Amino acid sequence: MKNLVLILALVLSSWQIQAQEKTISGIVTTVADGLPLPGASVIVKGKNVGVQTDFDGKYSLQANFGDVLVFSYVGFKTEEIKVENLSIINVALENDNSLDEVVVVGYAKTTKMSFTGTASIVSSEYKQPSKSQLKNQARKRVHNKISNQLAGQVSGIKIKGTTKSNISNVLYIVDGIPVQKSYNTLIEQLDPDTIDSVNVYRSSEAIDKFGNSAKDGCIVITTKQGNYRIQNDEDYANITENNFESTAMSPLSTFSIDVDKAGYSNVRRMINNGETIPPDAVKLEEMVNYFNYKYPQPTDQHPFSINTEVVETPWHKDTQLVRIGLQGKSYENDQLPASNLTFLIDVSGSMGSQNKLPLLKSAFKLLVNQLREKDNVSIVVYAGAAGVVLEPTSGNEKETILAALDHLNSGGSTAGGEGIKLAYKLAENNFKKNGNNRVILATDGDFNVGASSDKAMQTLIEEKRKSGVFLSVLGFGYGNYKDSKLETLADKGNGNHAYIDNMQEAQKVFGKEFGGTLFTIAKDVKIQVEFNPKKVQAYRLIGYENRLLADEDFIDDTKDAGELGSGHTVTALYEVIPVGIKSDYLNAIPDLKYTQSEVSSNYEDELFTVKFRYKKPNEDTSIEMVHIQNTELAEASEDMNFASAVALFGMQLRNSKYFNNASTSKVIELAESGRGADKDGYRAEFMRLVKSYDSLK
Repeated sequence: MKNLVLILALVLSSWQIQAQEKTISGIVTTVADGLPLPGASVIVKGKNVGVQTDFDGKYSLQANFGDVLVFSYVGFKTEEIKVENLSIINVALENDNSLDEVVVVGYAKTTKMSFTGTASIVSSEYKQPSKSQLKNQARKRVHNKISNQLAGQVSGIKIKGTTKSNISNVLYIVDGIPVQKSYNTLIEQLDPDTIDSVNVYRSSEAIDKFGNSAKDGCIVITTKQGNYRIQNDEDYANITENNFESTAMSPLSTFSIDVDKAGYSNVRRMINNGETIPPDAVKLEEMVNYFNYKYPQPTDQHPFSINTEVVETPWHKDTQLVRIGLQGKSYENDQLPASNLTFLIDVSGSMGSQNKLPLLKSAFKLLVNQLREKDNVSIVVYAGAAGVVLEPTSGNEKETILAALDHLNSGGSTAGGEGIKLAYKLAENNFKKNGNNRVILATDGDFNVGASSDKAMQTLIEEKRKSGVFLSVLGFGYGNYKDSKLETLADKGNGNHAYIDNMQEAQKVFGKEFGGTLFTIAKDVKIQVEFNPKKVQAYRLIGYENRLLADEDFIDDTKDAGELGSGHTVTALYEVIPVGIKSDYLNAIPDLKYTQSEVSSNYEDELFTVKFRYKKPNEDTSIEMVHIQNTELAEASEDMNFASAVALFGMQLRNSKYFNNASTSKVIELAESGRGADKDGYRAEFMRLVKSYDSLK
């Protein structure tokens, strides 16, 4: 009997130990670089209890002894760890370049959301989600990255326990998505007929359910469609797609290079958020140039190599696809000249969201950690006015620079023009001869005080670039993101434009591509292609619509063009219609009365001649390079296949009239054949992005 009692006691004790719930916390990072992974999924296996990591890669959840925690993130290998005696479990995930499908797990109920965006999710019973539910989940899968410093206002709704002083700080959640305070007026425009239910929580109850960000109360709105998104106020420059040009009438094609990559990461953000993509947000050249290609390093006195390739167009058997690629000379960090960097940081009220100023500060810390003693950093901020928060400081005083960044807070209007003037003044006063003098502007582009129109900003920046100071423009956030303004600033300021949607992108811009982001090796780089009318009936440049130049601008050294950074690659694609091919893309050209075109009988083996003009960073006279391409069709290289896949997907997103009804499966086929080693997983991520977009159509 005593033995039986002892056995029962041991069993009961064991059961109690295993059933005891405790808090497990930790940080999820990457094996490759040790950086935190925001938005990584941590779930208790078999129980549908889980959280997402915040922007510092941190998580916290309740689990029992013996439970298995599953750590996962798109593009990384999933890890499973059993809960035993430890309360802190830190995990480093390895890159996964496989093409396994992403599994979207549905959770039934969100019970708590903390200030950092981590959600504790509980469900008593798991049911296989329907296809429509999977789509809704896919649309929302990154919303836990959105700031919870959000608020809004709905007309006619009052929360008991709030006062006039704090009503504007109420947290509003529409269809499960927190809404930013800056969108108050947009929420007021929500049509009452579209609302299915409204739940109002006073302060104490709201804090229990949604965390401290709801301390002034919370209004939860569910619409009848269940996928309402607050209309945004983003601006994109108008893009009119390039048409086919007759070689007989116009044999020259002239444009400025573009190394900007903001277009791809911005489109990625919209697809991940399940948003409708504005056609003008799809800049084909920026999507193609987001990826690096295996062009050889230059071997002569020029700062870049020239590479060309001609294949049959993958989406149209009657045309040919031409690829022109530049490879900038790569320099190691210690080979770069001394830098005079001025951080120009937007700290206005619109930058308060977690994916703006907090992400911005984390991104800049990556840059600061790579600075050398000979580098100097200054920090200028602007909101209602502009001011200097850090005078020029040596790169070896990292703690001082990081402390200055940590103390930045958002609030006020946006005097961007004044900020630019002050930043350039500081950069000019500390100019390093033969050094890298650069202003790095970080903002959502929502200027509303002083010079703010695209034209006014262009005039301002064209004047400032005469100082010899270059400009890098980093875009953050969404909803009021002004892409057109930032593109103008970067283009006219002898600089580049990137859009940072997460810490991985920050690591790419400030880590893997540090030299290209900050060090210019050639400026005012122009390309002019002359097609042989004996071989090419017509051609069209894919993308670069906002980079086109007049033919005479090619030899005009006063005309501004794009800059090439250390290690940067630039790729341009043309689709050409060979002579003798009938095409629906071409219209008949009337005979000319006064002009007779004669085609040279020579150059039978030449398809086109491409010329390049560039200036050295500190000079004002162009140097010209010439490259001739023969008529031989090649077997498409891996890089050609992948560039084709990206261009085709971009055309599909724009609903181009030239993608010949090719399917997204064709995009995947091309990308798979061009994936190659894919060391960093960017190409695998692209394929997942295409599949994600396809599932939401």
